Amino acid sequence: MKAVILAAGYGTRLQRDVVADGSGRFAHLSGAAKPLLPVGRCALMSHWLRALTASGAVDRVYVVTNALHHAAFQEWAAHFTNVEILNDQSRSNDERLGAVACLQLAVRHFRIEDHVMVIGGDTLFKEDFSLSQVKGRFSDLQANCEDSCLVLSYQCKDEETQKYGILEVDGELRVLCMREKPLPSETESRRACPCFYVFSKTSLPLLDTFLQEKKEAPIEQKDAPGNFVSWLIPRKPVYVHQISGRFDVGNLPSYIECDLYFRENLQDIKSYMV
Repeated sequence: MKAVILAAGYGTRLQRDVVADGSGRFAHLSGAAKPLLPVGRCALMSHWLRALTASGAVDRVYVVTNALHHAAFQEWAAHFTNVEILNDQSRSNDERLGAVACLQLAVRHFRIEDHVMVIGGDTLFKEDFSLSQVKGRFSDLQANCEDSCLVLSYQCKDEETQKYGILEVDGELRVLCMREKPLPSETESRRACPCFYVFSKTSLPLLDTFLQEKKEAPIEQKDAPGNFVSWLIPRKPVYVHQISGRFDVGNLPSYIECDLYFRENLQDIKSYMV
């Protein structure tokens, strides 16, 4: 299995918050890519690399970034032996390809013909998350059907449904549909779906189909990777693996909360996410 970390975003909300902050405490974050922000004792994305390596979940990690942050990612990757960086050539948020196109770019560029673990570069999970468990669950699903894919879900609050893609599942934890930011009254489910997916190798050609269908659509329909998952659900069997929650570094308050947790509350850094 291969991992593709999506890290080509520009962190516009976070950067606006950093500029607006008058304390000067966060000036060192100005212009930095979110996946490279310090979280605890290392860069956010280094937590992923350590866990991916220790768990043996994948044999190669590919990181898609943009031209603006490419040099910084190259410098970061020099500390690892199993990482390759791919530049999507965009230089601003207005030029971005979108997450689905970045995934397609990685699959094509690196000629991936293996199962792919897709990871949002600005996301970390709570301590019950285990890459080894995810790998085991995906292997069990594959034993039954080689088309099977896997996504994560965690319980969100009623008032949070309008922030996320919400999964509806059957008794076998197969996903029936994903509702995009529904009102609480529109679904009984509270299963939020973060950006972490395991796509079977048989599903990868559908990236081309999806993007061909959406070639005239606005960037928003090609940007959020959940849009591809939602489109995939009627076409391939997609199942859920339940976790307790995540850290989503979207703005300055959420970054501060995440960094503080990893500095003061993380119980065992060596086993984290392994």
